[in-house]
Amino acid sequence: MGLSQDQVRRYGRQLLLPEFGVRGQERLLRASALLIGMGGLGSPAALYLAAAGVGRLGLLDSEPVEAGNLHRQVLHDTQAIGRSKVDSAQARLRALNPAIEVVALRERLEASNALRVLESYDLVLDGSDNMPTRYLANDACVLLGKPLVHGAAIRLQGQVLTILPRRSACLRCVFPEPPQAGELPSCQAEGVLGSVTGLIGALMAHEALKLLGGFGTPLADRLLTFDGIASGWREVPVRRDPQCAVCGDHVQTSDIRRIVHAAAAV
Repeated sequence: MGLSQDQVRRYGRQLLLPEFGVRGQERLLRASALLIGMGGLGSPAALYLAAAGVGRLGLLDSEPVEAGNLHRQVLHDTQAIGRSKVDSAQARLRALNPAIEVVALRERLEASNALRVLESYDLVLDGSDNMPTRYLANDACVLLGKPLVHGAAIRLQGQVLTILPRRSACLRCVFPEPPQAGELPSCQAEGVLGSVTGLIGALMAHEALKLLGGFGTPLADRLLTFDGIASGWREVPVRRDPQCAVCGDHVQTSDIRRIVHAAAAV
């Protein structure tokens, strides 16, 4: 396709990388990614994807910006309080890189819309803050064959896992059953440090750029965890479960579709 002079100026430092170069940039410009959640993880991830030149970004969130979000949700500012997160994020990303397409989706990910929303994107980043959404995103991505970058953060800890459907471990391979409501702590109850969500969100963007740009080794079958007390990283090997209810060897498309359609509203 060739790069314009404006694109060469904007992305010049990326073009110098032998692992990436013009070919990687051209791939990014043709690519699309959906971000679930415009919060603490989606904010830094979206900024880096937009700045890098991913051609089309979808932003999915149904909530407004609140004052208590601003310490970690760096896409938004004080003037955005009360405004839809996706509208605030769309304006910021368009200002950062006017040449890319940014789509605001003011809705939740639910069983009724998951397949429709995800199917038109090359890759999905899940920065949601609840387990039903995470499992629904996982199951829908496996059904559609879409790579998924999963991220989570709470208190001073975080984790990232890249899922290549039917090639690497999915979320259900690692955690077969979602915990019951109230079993896991929440950021609302336990808190989270903004720098932790920034690190995890940036790493999610990096994983997406590797996949979309066609370079490097993704965090597939490797759950990477971060300890913010010691500032240490730990890599936990994981494996695809041949008996997994979603990506197992004998699972049919109709089986996954039933699981997706039966998902609880989130």
